[in-house]
Amino acid sequence: MRRDRSIVRPLIAALTGVLVLFWLGAIGLGISVMRSEFDEIFDNALEETTERLLAIVEEGQLPNVQEGEQAHRAPSTPSKKEYLVYQVRGRDGAVVFHSKDAPLEPFDVPLTVGFHDTEKYRFYTAMSADGSLFLQTADRFGQRREAVRESAVTMLIPLAILLPLSFLLMMWITSKAVDPINKLREAISKKGSGNLSPVETETVPRELKPIAQSVNLLLQRVRAAIAAERQFATNSAHELRTPVAGALAQTQRLLAELPDEVMKARARNIEAALLKLGRTSEKLLQLARADAGLGQTAATSDLRQVLDLIVRDYRRSPAIEHRLAYSPAADPLMRAVDVDAFGIVVSNLIENAILHGRPTGIIDVSVNSDGSISISNDCALLSAADLDGLKVRFRRGATSARGAGLGLSIADTIVRQMGGVLELRSPASGRSEGFEARIFLPE
Repeated sequence: MRRDRSIVRPLIAALTGVLVLFWLGAIGLGISVMRSEFDEIFDNALEETTERLLAIVEEGQLPNVQEGEQAHRAPSTPSKKEYLVYQVRGRDGAVVFHSKDAPLEPFDVPLTVGFHDTEKYRFYTAMSADGSLFLQTADRFGQRREAVRESAVTMLIPLAILLPLSFLLMMWITSKAVDPINKLREAISKKGSGNLSPVETETVPRELKPIAQSVNLLLQRVRAAIAAERQFATNSAHELRTPVAGALAQTQRLLAELPDEVMKARARNIEAALLKLGRTSEKLLQLARADAGLGQTAATSDLRQVLDLIVRDYRRSPAIEHRLAYSPAADPLMRAVDVDAFGIVVSNLIENAILHGRPTGIIDVSVNSDGSISISNDCALLSAADLDGLKVRFRRGATSARGAGLGLSIADTIVRQMGGVLELRSPASGRSEGFEARIFLPE
């Protein structure tokens, strides 16, 4: 599965790479400068040492140097390998004296004053005042390279230590930098049909303000479109009520006056169509009220009284009276919801149970111990896919019962506005089949 592209990760990688490159470049430049400076320091030390040794030789403080013909070796010392080695050579090039680590053979450099290089050594040659002696001092290149390496390692150690710390610091700084983006994303994600208020732009960074303003402009257009849609649905429902009721009354009167059974059958079809149109217009009106935020209120009400009233109204119908079982709450059911909205929810759920349950099945309305309200009916077992689609507007299950497919959608919309949850179950609680709608409302 392909991962979403990240802005932070490439940014941190790029910053870390640039930091490492700059640090390595600085170290390389520093090593180059240090190498040049070290060469200068070592050359000065080599020249100064050679001149001082030559002065000692000229003063005769080294044994048998001026007069001896046998090459002498400096006395052994307990120290380790010499840093500098030297030879005192005569005018003919023969070695008359040398340090303990210097070779017996003459150095392979000319007897001329100044610096000379071989593969492993850098030499400096000094000549006595009378030109009879030459002192050549050798400095190993390895010593110089070792000094440069140690300096480079000393500069690389902070990089190894500071690089992880820099990486963590950049992650923290980057997360703080993108925090306004995350906040704006969260604010936009909370927008929906029930919340189309503008996104706050006062504290949004200057770079993100065009995005926030564009979102607000889009929300304004959506609000206008939804408001027009709701207004149309509300007006249509209101406008349809009177003519539908009038046409239904005229149709029912016509049924009573028609002597022909064939004509009466046609009139009954018209009556059924008008009844369906009336119910649909009522559902559309409820849907418009639900979309307008009908369920939101700050006052608390006792929902037990609303349930008692609705159940009593449904029991007035002889066809429903013996099918409707009711288990009222023992204590007041106080909730901060609109009672009219709650009545619409319960009425829709009971009507749904009547229409889609078995004709002789029991419809159970009860208040549970956890404060939830259940409406269940007898019916065949529904699959999880069927349950998921029942809350979609104008979608009906596998049934031939009359209806517009809006009842559960309206109930779910209003319950969500109340801050609650409408849970659909099949089978119903305590049964092997059936359907149950359970309302959970916050206390």
